[in-house]
Amino acid sequence: MNGIIIINKEQGLTSRDVVNKLTKILNTKKIGHTGTLDPIAKGVLVVTVGRATKLCELLTSEYKEYIATMKLGIETDTLDITGNTIKEKEYNVNVDKIKEVLKSFLGKSIQEVPKYSAIKINGKKLYEYARNNIDIEVPKREIDIKSIDLISYKEDTITFKCTVSKGTYIRSLIRDIAYKLNTVGTMTDLIRTKQGNFAIENSNTIEDIENNNYKLITYEQALNNYEIVNIDDNTYNKVKNGGIINKDFKNKIALLKYKDDIIAIYKEYVKDVTKAKPYIMLITN
Repeated sequence: MNGIIIINKEQGLTSRDVVNKLTKILNTKKIGHTGTLDPIAKGVLVVTVGRATKLCELLTSEYKEYIATMKLGIETDTLDITGNTIKEKEYNVNVDKIKEVLKSFLGKSIQEVPKYSAIKINGKKLYEYARNNIDIEVPKREIDIKSIDLISYKEDTITFKCTVSKGTYIRSLIRDIAYKLNTVGTMTDLIRTKQGNFAIENSNTIEDIENNNYKLITYEQALNNYEIVNIDDNTYNKVKNGGIINKDFKNKIALLKYKDDIIAIYKEYVKDVTKAKPYIMLITN
């Protein structure tokens, strides 16, 4: 089996838990995933099976869509409701103020990542330092928020939808939104509704996989934003041996299709831009 499965991850499972379950169900060890989700989060997890595990880099979308819920008045050490409360503060907000603050986050900005995250500093993950009460300078990174809109506000709870760049931490975004509202806040719920072209409407549950009732997405469907080049027998013989070929495509990367199958992904050869060399080999023989 070679392809991509979109899983609707349930709350309480790590992304690794999902892979472990699918390994047993599908009886294969060649399974990976892109775009890790925290245990508290639900929604779209892109899982690669068989040779599709080679595609993780290409499938890691630049933008992701989330529906996030935050509770005003408290902040936890993990920045979500599973953590220990470290700050409490009163709040006085209304819908207009919330919309104004959300809008202020549009575009590019610098975000401080959560202390409880898997980013490594000097070979150790940040959460390892945090759990051992070791102070360390937390990294900052540039993020880009493409859209952010209020869904609802009731009592102490705000729910919003956002489309954000790869590497954006919604927990940190919620913290920063609360600060701009002159209070504190923590994440109580998170659903990833899209990762690139993969939407939650087209996802499968683990139970679907167990019941053999799921959609396996092909290379061609998953990488439909890349150019496809149909190759002849002569070119196929070169490609299957990992040879350099004439670059008969416009962009720097293209999928090579032989008969009915995508057999390789080739990219422009830097030393001679009229040629192309192997990038990812997907050939089955």
